[in-house]
Amino acid sequence: MRKVGIWIDRKNAHLVFLTPKGEVMHTVESELEFFRPKGGSGTPNARWGPQDVVQDSKYLERHKHQMKQYFSEVVKHLKAGDSIVLFGPADTAALLRTELETNHHDLAAGITSVHKADSMTDNQVKAWVRDYFATSDVE
Repeated sequence: MRKVGIWIDRKNAHLVFLTPKGEVMHTVESELEFFRPKGGSGTPNARWGPQDVVQDSKYLERHKHQMKQYFSEVVKHLKAGDSIVLFGPADTAALLRTELETNHHDLAAGITSVHKADSMTDNQVKAWVRDYFATSDVE
């Protein structure tokens, strides 16, 4: 059984695979666009501000599809039977867990936990995964 730690946010995912020889890290870059919906009538003298309607649903739908594509790129590196710990800032790790539970039941069975963590350097990510598996009861 491989032990895998995944630090994930909306920009990239760092996958750390623990091996007998040490840690192997692989980074998956996301191709998420950071949307800045703009609206407005274009008239600088509009008394009550912009009057146009911004269609947030289009932006949210595109974001949802891009997240799904990003998660599928991360999943390509995992195998059934892996012992997986997810961590990272915000809610991206929890979203990945939900994606695995919904569409990849064999991988979801290997998730040991999801933790919140701030931004980290590559060495900090490796150390966090190494320490997690050293102190947990995961086989």
